[in-house]
Amino acid sequence: MLKMAARAHAAASRSPEDTAFSCFLSCFCTSLSCVHVLKRTYSREFLLEAGRNSLLDLNRDLREELRACGVLRTPAPPPTPTAAARPQWKRHRRRERRQKRGKRGGIRARLAASPHKPAIPTMLLANVRSLDNKLDYIRLLQSTQKTVRDCCVYIFTETWLNNSVPDHAVQLERLTCYRADRALADGGKSRGGGLCVYISDAWCRNVVVVCKHCSPVVELMIIKCRPFYLPRDFSAVLIAAVYIPPTSNNSVRSEALNELYQYISEQQTAHPDAFLILAGDFNHADPKSVFSGLFKHIDFPTRGNNTLDQVFTTKRGAYRASPLPHLGASDHLTIMLMPAYRPLVKVSKPVLKQVRVWPEGSSEALQDCFSTTDWNMFREAATHNNSTDIQEYTETVSAYITKCIDDVTDLKTITVRANQKPWLTGEVYKLLKARNAAFTAGDQAGLRTARANLSRGIRKAKRQYSKKISQRFSDSRDTRNLWQGIQSITGYKPHPQTCNSDTSLLNDLNGFFARFEPLNNTPAQKSIPPPGDQVLTLSQDSVRRAFSRINARKSPGPDNIPGRVLKDCAWELAEVYTDIYNTSLSQAVVPTCFKATTIIPVPKKASPSCLNDYRPVALTPILMKCFERLVMHHIKSSLPSSLDPYQFAYRSNRSTDDAISTVLHSALTHLDKKDTYVRMLFVDFSSAFNTIIPQQLIHKLDSLGLSTSLCNWLLDFLTGRPQAVRVGSNTSSITTLNTGAPQGCVLSPLLFTLLTHDCTPEHTSNLFVKFADDTTVVGLISNNDESHYRSEVSRLASWCKHNNLSLNTEKTKEIVVDFRRTHTLHTPLSINGTAVERVSSTKFLGVHVTEDLSWSTNSASLARKANQRLYFLRKLRRAGAPTPIMTTFYRGAIESILTSCFTVWYGACTASCRRTLQRIVRAAEKIVGTSLPSLQDLHSSRLTRKALRLAGDPSHPLHSFFSLLPSGRRLRSLGSRTSRLRDSPIHQAVRMLNSLPALPPSQSCPQHTHSHHPDPTSSHQHSTETLH
Repeated sequence: MLKMAARAHAAASRSPEDTAFSCFLSCFCTSLSCVHVLKRTYSREFLLEAGRNSLLDLNRDLREELRACGVLRTPAPPPTPTAAARPQWKRHRRRERRQKRGKRGGIRARLAASPHKPAIPTMLLANVRSLDNKLDYIRLLQSTQKTVRDCCVYIFTETWLNNSVPDHAVQLERLTCYRADRALADGGKSRGGGLCVYISDAWCRNVVVVCKHCSPVVELMIIKCRPFYLPRDFSAVLIAAVYIPPTSNNSVRSEALNELYQYISEQQTAHPDAFLILAGDFNHADPKSVFSGLFKHIDFPTRGNNTLDQVFTTKRGAYRASPLPHLGASDHLTIMLMPAYRPLVKVSKPVLKQVRVWPEGSSEALQDCFSTTDWNMFREAATHNNSTDIQEYTETVSAYITKCIDDVTDLKTITVRANQKPWLTGEVYKLLKARNAAFTAGDQAGLRTARANLSRGIRKAKRQYSKKISQRFSDSRDTRNLWQGIQSITGYKPHPQTCNSDTSLLNDLNGFFARFEPLNNTPAQKSIPPPGDQVLTLSQDSVRRAFSRINARKSPGPDNIPGRVLKDCAWELAEVYTDIYNTSLSQAVVPTCFKATTIIPVPKKASPSCLNDYRPVALTPILMKCFERLVMHHIKSSLPSSLDPYQFAYRSNRSTDDAISTVLHSALTHLDKKDTYVRMLFVDFSSAFNTIIPQQLIHKLDSLGLSTSLCNWLLDFLTGRPQAVRVGSNTSSITTLNTGAPQGCVLSPLLFTLLTHDCTPEHTSNLFVKFADDTTVVGLISNNDESHYRSEVSRLASWCKHNNLSLNTEKTKEIVVDFRRTHTLHTPLSINGTAVERVSSTKFLGVHVTEDLSWSTNSASLARKANQRLYFLRKLRRAGAPTPIMTTFYRGAIESILTSCFTVWYGACTASCRRTLQRIVRAAEKIVGTSLPSLQDLHSSRLTRKALRLAGDPSHPLHSFFSLLPSGRRLRSLGSRTSRLRDSPIHQAVRMLNSLPALPPSQSCPQHTHSHHPDPTSSHQHSTETLH
């Protein structure tokens, strides 16, 4: 018994928290041995108070008696401090450590450092199947795992709660509960369902339930949170808890998603800058089919082999999900979501940018300077032995203009931050520094004054910025000011990705971009002009008009002459540059400073891994671009009108719609026959412009009838071009190129189309449709005979090899369209021994084409992109933009996407796709606050205009299908056996014109006496030059 008393006494002394229990145990164990000595009795309350209160006033005898019974404890003396043992390892000095102590990286380390101040909240998601029965499991999970205990948001679905369960019955410690129980009247069911969201009080107390919705197909609760810490990137956090009951009916799922879209879209309109979290049990319904701007964060099964519980947000990679065990008997996994999002201010470093400041009156000073300049002295200084050195002439004039610009302007270095507000001006920064200085000095009176000045300065800066933006909307005809105001409000213009400025990388990139130079072994040699050869001469008036049309905001080229100077001083500079241009044309020499190119590498993805992950953006002199436009106008006017009718780029009255319509009509007309199918080869060239051999191109231009002097000028333009790669203030070494057409130049696309004008098919069962460097080979195959198609592809490969064009077989795709009932195994196509990948869908001139010629994929892609643009429209409304401005933005940024190549696919897409697209129009109507034209009306009007345009253009390949009847009142109807051909764009266009009360007058509609229409490939005009 004494041993037991001693153990109880020791346990009590070790464990102060269990004092009451220990005192009672000690008193009970020693009562037998002390009963004959002690004649006093004590109550339980007295003993407990004596054990826990050391300040209780007791007399000496009583204190000794209680201590003998073990009720009072003698405090143990404090341990004697001992010297810490010296570590056996060597301590590294601070400068030798690779990483500072206490600075562990990673998501969990950042979260552990500040668990209640994350950029976005940590979340726990679970389908609990009766929350009341799972509360003990949730509390156990909180007590055993710190990450769960520090979680900011708990989202539970299928809570099975009702009005009979009070809130305090499901309350969790340090959390606030928000419920959305299933309503009997609205939900249609008496049991099941229900949503519950717990918000941590340490993370956020400003919480508002903005929406509750319960229907037979979906349950929704949206909560708006303004936490204690929120980055500038977001104005609030919208948490949408969702439960969609299980169903196998796709129409019911679509109805649920439509209701979901309606309510969430309203909140996105009210809070466009909020961070949206869409979480819950979706039961195989895909919210991304209606919300295109959402990103999924759970990629593992949550119930068996199915992923039913999902979390979507508006930021890619915002969360990292990890599974936790089931809660009790629930058959769904518990999911923990750790925030991986980092605010912009921590991701992007401040960038130093040098800008040129134009003081007031600087343009007038330049005009006065140039108007009084004697430009003849520059020509006389460059003339030796009656011959003008065009190089020296041009360089001295450019140097003089640059010197004048430097005299009237200033260079200023500014710091640009990713999350910087547009109204932060230099004055506000000065006031901010003054406040910080007063705070550091401890001057209370000065701090009070500085804070008041800062508040007044911020309000003034915001008013000035708002006035500046509103002025851009004063004139709806000034489209440039209009779009600048829209971009300022919405942040519509994305920030470009930066590139490493290491000089060695820039040299490697310059060599990579010039990798085709060793393949050119053909020397460039100019021809002697024949007698009477006409040299192109430009007028001063045409040069002045070209200068006045310059976009002043375009980046200058290597000569650093901005477009603003050329535009403002067009009258003063037209004389000297007309003389330079004509001298260049007469000598067939392009000044080297005009041919110089600066390459700005732009990463194609966030983390480039090789040199091919950089896209070259070429900057050429603006003066040369004006020169090229004048020469290009002359070249176009010299070409024959019958040149390659199936080249749809850079031709009047041609567009991507026409190219796609030609391919589809040819394919559908052929498929309307028995035992037929179509193979479409979408050819991709590797760096098509960079592999052109100038000498071969000049030979083709000469055969097209261009003058010898102009051909010599073009040859000099394509050879001897200096090129350098620049990032920031670092520039690579200069490389001189003699191969390819320079990217970023005005003439390059036209020269490429002239290079490929003789690439035409040999067999009438094949069709080559071209749009610049996009080439499509359409093989119309009958009775399983592919010999003509395969021989055509082989001839195309030989033609590319002869013209130094490299076929990129990896990116070249093929689609086989075969609607026959008997499935046939199609032999893969190979080019130069490499098999071409056969795909079910590919993108052709911006439109998704599938092997079944349906438009669901294309409609979904357009809906996704248009939904993303609704965010900017909501920001315009939040900024108080007037209705006409929002309508203009809708037509330019959203309607233009929905109606891209509209006449090609809208008439043949399904009713479901049309409803999905029209839903976006209705959402835009609610934001703008006015009615907008429906897509059906837009399609009818645009199809009518296109039909009239085709009927009035005899040179168009599709013109022959618009033939008048002998009466001249209607067009001849086109026959079809299937609905696919009947819904093709050409058939719809003919029916649209016939539905008009009267055909508009058109002298170009052909009068055909025969009733049948030839296949478009049969009317293909072959060029006199064939494939080599």
